[in-house]
Amino acid sequence: MKNILITGGAGFIGSAVVRDFVKRYPQAQLVTLDRLTYAGNPQNLGEATAADNHQLVVGDICDFENNLKLFKTYDFDTVVHLAAESHVDRSIKDPFAFAQTNVMGTLSLLEAAKRHWNGNFEGKKFYHISTDEVYGTLGDSGLFTEQTPYDPHSPYSASKASSDHFVRAYHDTYGLPVVLSNCSNNYGPYQYPEKLIPVCIQKIVQQQPIPVYGQGINVRDWLYVEDHVAAIATILEQGKLGETYNIGGHNEWKNIDLIHVIIKHTDQLLGRSQGSSLELISFVEDRLGHDLRYAIDASKIEKELGWTPAHNFDQGIQKTVGWYLENQAWIDSLK
Repeated sequence: MKNILITGGAGFIGSAVVRDFVKRYPQAQLVTLDRLTYAGNPQNLGEATAADNHQLVVGDICDFENNLKLFKTYDFDTVVHLAAESHVDRSIKDPFAFAQTNVMGTLSLLEAAKRHWNGNFEGKKFYHISTDEVYGTLGDSGLFTEQTPYDPHSPYSASKASSDHFVRAYHDTYGLPVVLSNCSNNYGPYQYPEKLIPVCIQKIVQQQPIPVYGQGINVRDWLYVEDHVAAIATILEQGKLGETYNIGGHNEWKNIDLIHVIIKHTDQLLGRSQGSSLELISFVEDRLGHDLRYAIDASKIEKELGWTPAHNFDQGIQKTVGWYLENQAWIDSLK
């Protein structure tokens, strides 16, 4: 890899990738392409902002002519495509924005890569990063595998499913060298405070009601963001072209149980009496089309590529809560 394009590199997962990759691949030139919407923040890039092998370009992945220009200017041999609208609640309110960015933006990047590489695919790779939500929902048992049929239920997951299909279609039709991954819920530093864990932490800090959908029984598999970054690097280096890899944390939690854990750690770090914030829990009307349970079978990437999560949940959630409490200025800057 000589020249790497990272889309959405100023977002939560994308910035974690950039901060890691500038050190992991010091001989490569990295370009972050990000529109810097509400969830994209140059502050997220940290030390990568000053790194000699990294450059931030402000732009929209849906701008096909600009994508072509960037490929011509930087001669990318590798694309790590993370840019996406990702919040389910926002997709319910504005599905058009999700279709535009997640579907048409992905298509624009695929076509730009195809035209620039022009059949010379040796040493090239287009890595598309997706979500476990494309698989729909599980009952009390079972796991999502790479063979699980797609069954998206929200406008967000439908847009990601469509983008996945376009990536595979470009591989099957044009021979584009692609690889895909579908990951479980990520958590960690720099996650925009509209998602469950940072929302919960902020509500505890401010002693405000913690909103919990329905009865809080929905289950998610949680993956620490640094473990996801390590998996991305592993797939980028070793992943077989045309293949999909599921990335999970082996770490299922009901929402209500997760919130109890966050309350415990946050109260402890704030010096409050144990469980004093439990009274903040406030059950609210359930999300439309709320999937009951997600859980990933990550045995393929573990057996074939040798990746496993390095953080257990207790370690990861303590680091996460600590980071948010120590970086209130970052939260305030978003407001």
